[in-house]
Amino acid sequence: MQRLLRTARWDADLMRDDLRSFVAEHLGHRDGVLIADETGFVKKGTCSAGVQRQYTGTAGRIENTQVGVFVAYVSPRGRALIDRALYLPRSWAGDPDRCRAAGVPPGTVFASKPALARQMLARALDAGVPAAWVAADEVYGADPALRAALERRGTGYVLAIACHRRVTSGGVTLRADDLAARLPTRAWQQLSAGPGAKGPRYYDWAWAALDGWACRWLLIRRNATTGKLAFYLCWAPRAVPLATLVRVAGSRWAIEESFQAAKGQVGLDHYQVRGWTPWHRFATLAMLALAFLAAAAATTWPAPDPGHPGSSPRTGALSMAEIRHLLCPLLTSSARRPTAMLAWSAWRRRCQARARRSHYQRRQATTRAGPGPPAAVLPRHRDQAARPDPGRLDHHR
Repeated sequence: MQRLLRTARWDADLMRDDLRSFVAEHLGHRDGVLIADETGFVKKGTCSAGVQRQYTGTAGRIENTQVGVFVAYVSPRGRALIDRALYLPRSWAGDPDRCRAAGVPPGTVFASKPALARQMLARALDAGVPAAWVAADEVYGADPALRAALERRGTGYVLAIACHRRVTSGGVTLRADDLAARLPTRAWQQLSAGPGAKGPRYYDWAWAALDGWACRWLLIRRNATTGKLAFYLCWAPRAVPLATLVRVAGSRWAIEESFQAAKGQVGLDHYQVRGWTPWHRFATLAMLALAFLAAAAATTWPAPDPGHPGSSPRTGALSMAEIRHLLCPLLTSSARRPTAMLAWSAWRRRCQARARRSHYQRRQATTRAGPGPPAAVLPRHRDQAARPDPGRLDHHR
């Protein structure tokens, strides 16, 4: 593995291009969304390329970490990571000897996280990835160059901004949170940002047209329980309904789920390399494995439609985790019997689907009807004999 990552002759960027084409072929959709975000990799020592003490959401505090900026592709058919770049802090970019020791290519200069995202988004759009929207958090929403580049391309965006960001609406310039405070009660609508682990993610939403170019809005999300607000700058080449902007804003969480899946299912954070090139090679291989699982899950059964809040995976759907769980014993020549593996998998998916329906019922009851008794929980499976006997199956706990 070390030879493959360090000294073998192959181009990780060409493999990244193949990976992007693979995802576009198997998961591509005209309503696709490109999402930019970063994730941290906690490290020890000071020799790993780009490592320094910096804040990372992975740990929730300042840690000694490497930070990678990624772009994910999300569509009604699935989601996958399609591009990556290792963030090189200023302390590294200004130290040629340290960069040379870590294998950083000569001529590499400091680039902010939004600048790295602009490069990766441009590569994806130039390659013809079917995406109508771009979404990102406040780090990228604060970059005017990113917004201008997307507008020149005619690609719509929903980018999060801070509450103190000043916007102009109706000839008046004020903070985003002050504009939200002026909106009448009738301006708010309860809409779902997409299906979650325990049901549709309902929030109160409002929007206000901004001065300047047409089809520019401030989108506001309010938590119905806590009252906490979130703000998004939105632009589209043509007029769209509020529900479309809500769908795109809600899809941003898909990259967080992709990070979780990449680290949990294919070991994105389990590398043991320090150099610049080995990091990009390992990240590309992990992304390729994740894309394979995503394409297999989409092929096995159509994914739920995020445009319909109540949609959820079918009972027979195979998740990425389930596919990996079934493939690993086969690829490692395990003595486990395929019939036993499939029987245990079917029982597990039935239990998951039953729990999911129960969560959805409870969430919809409390959201739509307000406080009160929860919806009736579906009874337990009456045919207990349908459950495989763990003692008779060769399975791993």
